Amino acid sequence: MWRRSASFILDRSSNSPPMADTTQNPDSISAYYQTRAAHHGVITSDWLAQAQAAVEQPDSSVSDLGSEKSFNVIDEFNGWRKQPDLAEAVAAIRAMAAVIRASEATTMMELEIELKKASDTLKSWDKTSISLTAGCDLFIRYVTRTSALEYEDFNSAKSRLLERAEKFGEISCKARKIIAMLSQDFIFDGCTILVHGLSRVVLEVLKTAAQNNKLFRVLCTEGRPDGTGVLLCNELTKLDIPVKLLLDSAVAYSMEEVDMVFVGADGVVESGGIINMMGTYQIALVAHSMNKPVYVAAESYKFARLYPLDQKDMAPALRPIEFGVKIPAKVEVERSARDYTPPQYLTLLFTDLGVLSPSVVSDELIQLYL
Repeated sequence: MWRRSASFILDRSSNSPPMADTTQNPDSISAYYQTRAAHHGVITSDWLAQAQAAVEQPDSSVSDLGSEKSFNVIDEFNGWRKQPDLAEAVAAIRAMAAVIRASEATTMMELEIELKKASDTLKSWDKTSISLTAGCDLFIRYVTRTSALEYEDFNSAKSRLLERAEKFGEISCKARKIIAMLSQDFIFDGCTILVHGLSRVVLEVLKTAAQNNKLFRVLCTEGRPDGTGVLLCNELTKLDIPVKLLLDSAVAYSMEEVDMVFVGADGVVESGGIINMMGTYQIALVAHSMNKPVYVAAESYKFARLYPLDQKDMAPALRPIEFGVKIPAKVEVERSARDYTPPQYLTLLFTDLGVLSPSVVSDELIQLYL
């Protein structure tokens, strides 16, 4: 199960839904990976059909903000998330801002109830997406945490909320560029960087380094089973960055020539550890054993109030896997798409809040959620 830390024991929002529903169909495909597949198109031809059939549809009693209203937060969210460069959490933030804009509430209480319903709807769209849940929670905290709203007339208060919502969306959209700038001092001429999977924020880091005329090369893992490493190689080649593609199993073999590891994150948890694409943990273990720094690039809207103690504490995010040969029906296939990397194997986290050591993540979470 997911565990909350003592730092939030006084939090009054205990009625919020948990990150993952343990009763959900264990064979369903994570909607998060459905979105990635639609954007990158690197998986099997029948993958999208399988995901569409398997993913749990939101409860109509929750997803409808009111039968008398034409606005639907899921439709708004889907419209935003079709943009390949827009993170899922940012799409949710934009959709939540649209809720305020379209609201016909006449009191602050009604508006806050609408926002809560919209947040629950978005989180139920994919219960395995950590950044989606964290983004919705942070949005609610950011736009409503001010006592001044209690002393204003409703129209002024609504305008204030909408202003805050738009500002939060703008901040979230700029996060990658901020992270890319903060990381430049750690990339030096002649270095070799190992990356895993296709992280848009890591790509922005490398792109910025190339634009700054830094000379470096990149080792990309292939990123089985969806081949995201191959996609990253294509993007880096367009930027004239020297790149070498590795088998996922060749990480230890190649670690001697690596100067640093850069990875993204699906979520950053209270311990300072990260949840990311399957294989991140073993890469961090190998890098740690050979005294290579492991840097994480992650936006602050991925900071989640979660505390996994081991790999089995995570809610499963499943994806289909093809091996190219027929697998006997009696053989069990591990389909989990992500793993948990403890903080002791990470060196620094580059975020839009600054460059953080894993030990201070909990303090930043407290500031974000207060």
